This record gives sequence, C-alpha cells and structure tokens, in this order.
Amino acid sequence: MSEWKRVAPLEEIPRLGSRVLDTDRGRIALFRTGDDQVFAVRDACPHKQGPLSQGIVHGHVVTCPLHNWRIDLASGKALDPDEGCAHAYAARVEEGVVWMQI
Repeated sequence: MSEWKRVAPLEEIPRLGSRVLDTDRGRIALFRTGDDQVFAVRDACPHKQGPLSQGIVHGHVVTCPLHNWRIDLASGKALDPDEGCAHAYAARVEEGVVWMQI
C-alpha cells in the first residue's frame, strides 16, 4: 500500500521547473507549475524514455526535450496525437512542504 512521504520544501523546486528524486521505484520528477501546483511523474517520456525533468513546463504540461512529446502532468498521459503514459504519482503541498504518495 502506498503512503504519503515528505519529499521537499516547495521552495526547492524552481517555478516552471523540476527536481528529480531517486526512489526504489526509479527516478521521479517533481514539477512545479507557474501557479505553484506540484506534480510527480516518472522521469521518462513514454516515447524514447527522454528525461522529462529536463523538459519545458507550460501550464500543467511538460514537453519532452528529445522529441517534443507533450505530457499532461496530472495524468502522465501523452497529449494527442501522441500516445503513451509516464506513470503519475499523487503529490500535494501543505504549509510549504511537498508530499508524494509512493
């Protein structure tokens, strides 16, 4: 069963950027949007496993730096016309601290 774990202060994740966590489930990218929401997604594009953490965040989407696939941060799903999914993890911010369900 998954549990909520404290992972980082919000201020350690750059706005419109990411921070990578190495976990027993692999690399997970934490993204912070312009409106200070935080999303957690496996740090591998479903296309060619490009590092999503190095992509460009716009709205609640990240664009893979390798082939410009757009990934919805809430679901991890590739946006049309592309298909595939990078696993998304539940994340939340409480009192300036990021928590993730892993």
